[in-house]
Amino acid sequence: MPMLTTPEMPHPVPLEVARSARARRRGLLGRDRIDGALLLSPASAVHTLGMRFPIDVAYLDRTFRVMAVRTMPPGRIGLPRPRARHVLEAEAGAMGRWGIRRGVRIAVRDP
Repeated sequence: MPMLTTPEMPHPVPLEVARSARARRRGLLGRDRIDGALLLSPASAVHTLGMRFPIDVAYLDRTFRVMAVRTMPPGRIGLPRPRARHVLEAEAGAMGRWGIRRGVRIAVRDP
């Protein structure tokens, strides 16, 4: 499984990658939690309709630099970010613990 890292992150985080249209549409729907994060690629917007828990959402540009981080409760529709090429999802509060904020560049590493 790929791992998510940043220059400030002490330990890599498990990362699932949703590349197919079907996997991106499903995202975290139907789950009660996620260990690590889910990368939707390509993507520029998400929704939490039908979600069971609040999530942190990081919008990433084509170089995987974080453009914005938002916490979304269930039942919301996020507006598309025109320059976003990828979206990173995790349980609410995780991005803050990992040091993921605007301007940070994330990296995807194979184990």
